[in-house]
Amino acid sequence: MILSKNTLNGMGSAKLIVPDQRHFNLPERVLQFGTGVLLRGLPDYFINKANLIGAFNGRIAVVKSTSKGDTSAFTKQDSLYTICVRGIEKGEKIKENIVSSAISRVLTADKDWERILAIAVSKDLRLIVSNTTEVGIQLVKEAVQQGSPSSFPAKLLAVLYTRFKALASETDEYDLVVIATELIPDNGKKLEAIVFELAEYQGLGVEFVAWLKQHIHFCNSLVDRIVPGKPDAVVLKELEEELGYTDQLLIMAEPYRLWAIEGGPKVERLLGLTGVDEGIIVKPDIEIYRELKVRLLNGSHTLAAAIAFLSGIPTVAEAMTEAPLKRYITKVMQKEIAPAIPYEVAVALSAAFADSVIDRFANPFIAHSWINITFQYTMKIKIRVIPILLNYYKKYHQVPTNIALGFAAYLVFMRVSRASSNGQYFGAYQGREYQITDDQVAYFHEKSRLPQEEYVQQVLADAGLWGADLSGLPGLKETITEQYQLILTSGMKEALQQSEKHLQSN
Repeated sequence: MILSKNTLNGMGSAKLIVPDQRHFNLPERVLQFGTGVLLRGLPDYFINKANLIGAFNGRIAVVKSTSKGDTSAFTKQDSLYTICVRGIEKGEKIKENIVSSAISRVLTADKDWERILAIAVSKDLRLIVSNTTEVGIQLVKEAVQQGSPSSFPAKLLAVLYTRFKALASETDEYDLVVIATELIPDNGKKLEAIVFELAEYQGLGVEFVAWLKQHIHFCNSLVDRIVPGKPDAVVLKELEEELGYTDQLLIMAEPYRLWAIEGGPKVERLLGLTGVDEGIIVKPDIEIYRELKVRLLNGSHTLAAAIAFLSGIPTVAEAMTEAPLKRYITKVMQKEIAPAIPYEVAVALSAAFADSVIDRFANPFIAHSWINITFQYTMKIKIRVIPILLNYYKKYHQVPTNIALGFAAYLVFMRVSRASSNGQYFGAYQGREYQITDDQVAYFHEKSRLPQEEYVQQVLADAGLWGADLSGLPGLKETITEQYQLILTSGMKEALQQSEKHLQSN
């Protein structure tokens, strides 16, 4: 039996939370750019929860950038999908299954653009959410009134301009909240700046710009939940046998959840999500949540990814059963990242968050693959790690050995051994080949032709890549070069051991 609207009757139980049939008639109040599992497992999770208690009463129209990729499962399942929440929360084992009806339909921008613009003029529309990856919020000067634009900011501008032309003369405001969830600092404000620049480029007029300023509320936000997505075939079969139906859209998620939205009372009122879940936070300043998450959780993930992957450990949870790796992750968080967070954070708060991260990483129900964490690896290092590295030097004037080891492992991982004819790039370590998925991979392909020491030197010295010449930091180049060569000659286990010995001697 396939999960669908027609198979819901009688499904609800203590083991499965299902929507009421009336939820399928709720209006589309959200336009969401992005189909990824993080959106389905966090913002969409909250909206579904709100609908269950009658607090939001709206559904989500999802926009997929192109028709590339298969969306037939959404059609077959009436856009229903199961969220299987598994893990530990406040010392208690959590096991929860939720059938979400938050999504109403999935549209593709290159085929359904007129239908998307029809949603733009709806008086029910309240919220626009995006997650177009870290590289999605970029300025592309292009037309916005001749079909679907290529870039997300231009698509958003087209939606907003269409709404302006239809509703600006109405007596009611019909304000919208636009929330960016991309993992970049000031995501909402950067998106806002690009939209305004594009509006000027297109010559859309001062009245439209004034309307944007008054009625469209761009918000920075932070999303924090590990949502690795669809489980492997064995786990999926076990879950489907337990649930009693098949679900091609089923996703796993950890219990921890946070959606911090930067906004005042008006934004909070427009959203209508207050009190739905303790994980939804609307405050004028959310920087402390971003710093804790990006530095401690994402930063330690990023630094450990190549170390664990090159050690032959496939998932985060498995790494936490390996004592050397668990010690590394604990120490890099507690001894190097937490003290160097470039924001005023109470020691007790950062320590508590670090402890929660260890518990989250060790969640045995989440198969979060290290190879997935290496996607867009260079961007992640630049955003999550470099500010910590520079601030550590500013405060302590010495090499952070664990951060250096993570960087050395990253350089080993990024060294290209082979390029295919179809534009794919591969690395190799101890006889095992893997694909490198990174916007800077062509750059690393070129640098990989250099001798080892020169390769490390040139990458570290590239201020255009990192925003600073890292080779000038006292002792860093020498430490990373030594660790890099040790990883290649003696293996990752030996490199971890040497790093531990160094810390114990200091």
